[in-house]
Amino acid sequence: MIGQAQQQLKTYFGYDSFRPGQSEVIENVLNGQDTLVVMPTGGGKSLCYQVPALCLEGTTIVISPLISLMKDQVDMLVTSGVHAAFINSSLKFDEVQDVMYGVRSGRIKLLYIAPERLENDHFCMELAQIRVPLIAIDEAHCISQWGHDFRPSYRAIHKMLGLWEQKPTVIALTATATEDVCADICETLKIEADNTFITGFARENLKFSVMAGESKDTFVKNYVKNSPNEAGIIYAATRKSVEAVYEMLRKAGVAVAKYHAGLFEEDRTYEQNRFLNDEVQVMVATNAFGMGINKTNVRFVLHYQMPRNMESYYQEAGRAGRDGLPSECVLLYSSSDEQTQRFLIDQAQDRSRIPFELTKLHKMIDYCHTEQCLQRFIVKYFGEENAATCGRCANCVDERPKQDVTEDAQKVLSCVVRMGQKFGKQMTAQVLAGSRSKKILEFGFQKLPTYGILKPMNAKEIANFIEFLIAERLILVSNGQFPTIFISDEGKAILLGKEKVYRKAARPVKAVVEENDPLFEALRKIRKEISEREGVPPFVVFSDKTLRDMCEKRPMNDMEFLNVSGVGESKLEKYGAAFIEAICTFNKQKS
Repeated sequence: MIGQAQQQLKTYFGYDSFRPGQSEVIENVLNGQDTLVVMPTGGGKSLCYQVPALCLEGTTIVISPLISLMKDQVDMLVTSGVHAAFINSSLKFDEVQDVMYGVRSGRIKLLYIAPERLENDHFCMELAQIRVPLIAIDEAHCISQWGHDFRPSYRAIHKMLGLWEQKPTVIALTATATEDVCADICETLKIEADNTFITGFARENLKFSVMAGESKDTFVKNYVKNSPNEAGIIYAATRKSVEAVYEMLRKAGVAVAKYHAGLFEEDRTYEQNRFLNDEVQVMVATNAFGMGINKTNVRFVLHYQMPRNMESYYQEAGRAGRDGLPSECVLLYSSSDEQTQRFLIDQAQDRSRIPFELTKLHKMIDYCHTEQCLQRFIVKYFGEENAATCGRCANCVDERPKQDVTEDAQKVLSCVVRMGQKFGKQMTAQVLAGSRSKKILEFGFQKLPTYGILKPMNAKEIANFIEFLIAERLILVSNGQFPTIFISDEGKAILLGKEKVYRKAARPVKAVVEENDPLFEALRKIRKEISEREGVPPFVVFSDKTLRDMCEKRPMNDMEFLNVSGVGESKLEKYGAAFIEAICTFNKQKS
């Protein structure tokens, strides 16, 4: 039957041959074997059930989690000449009846439904009267309680298999599944382990980067402006961040759309269609956007904030380069991202899942601090232990020399031990930095021999170094809402002097401003005027460090001014206009 499948592939989809793994999966399905398919985004998962559906008598049921995903798939099939339809909450009663008439008459070859539809007994009885040779479960990781996007309604799918005298063949498909998730899917759907097809998780056309300590707004604006003809997605963790990035780009003259759950459904649809139709260059969105979106020419995906887990990150980043052409995935990391995600995790209705979600978050933080190959880190997370380095990610092409940091590592590890391995990284960093905070003194940590032992570094730099040691698995993190750190067996070897620790040299920081910078002097004059008017010392208005940062970043509007170190909402409101005007005037005089 594989010959017939190849004919359908050419006739309806215009391809001369299958991609790696597709023909084996399709042959297995056509032989009536229940099958699990794990294939990277853009690897051609959909064809693994669409082609068999065209070869088999009857209507294939496709269970899909999102309305947008269904619509995209059906639109693409219909334009390819395939009779397909969907039933979801966007349809009126009469429209649902029209679709079911087409199904009963045998005209519809693929019917897309949401898993929640199976909770309707009347609908299930209608399905039982239809010839169904194949059931495809898209985004199958939603079945697993160990997955990143668990949906309880997916757990009931296996019950529908008893609707027919002759059980349909089942094919479950996902792009992001760890070994535990795969095992859970197979157990729930009674799929034999031998019928699992994993084609590999690596995306050969993607270049991964993690940028830490960058001015996020400046980076995003410059990146987008340097890619004027390329489509991209910018993911942010919260609606507020989406709105802020959207406004920043809009004011910068970028054709941009936005998407988050706070918008009305018709507005989300409108914005999504603008992006899909190339009416705008960039989509700024929360993770509510993208699942099943088939836009193939997305050249870059930027993460404005760190996602909650590796599965979400790889799924979202994987929306770049679906056409196989070179594309970029950049994650902009800052330590505050961790607090944002912890807050979001703490809002979970199912409290029992919080420790599980925090464990996944720790792995995501490790990714942001690792100096190993980023692609290899990702695929290793999904179970490919022997994956090779990619040779193209930011870490692979980083030529900075490695420095021996064994002594500093031993100081950190020793401090962790002396604190009883019962505290978090922030408290540990404060002890090492010699902080005189109330908590430090209450615990008597100022008496430890490791107190202040890394004083040349500040607490933030030490915390970042601890993150590096965590990423290197020398320090481990406990589960729980308030995680503590403890030493691994590898860390003990370092502490005992049996192994060495090497870290790449710090990235070179460009010179800020010369001492006689005329812009700095102009800003200092304004600061002085404000301080005299308000009767406060100049440093209360802004520190020299803040003025230096203004000179480097040269903010031209409120959003950019907020990105200056030391500027909050209140100071923006009180002082922003005067400083922005001075900077704009300075720029005009220099141009």
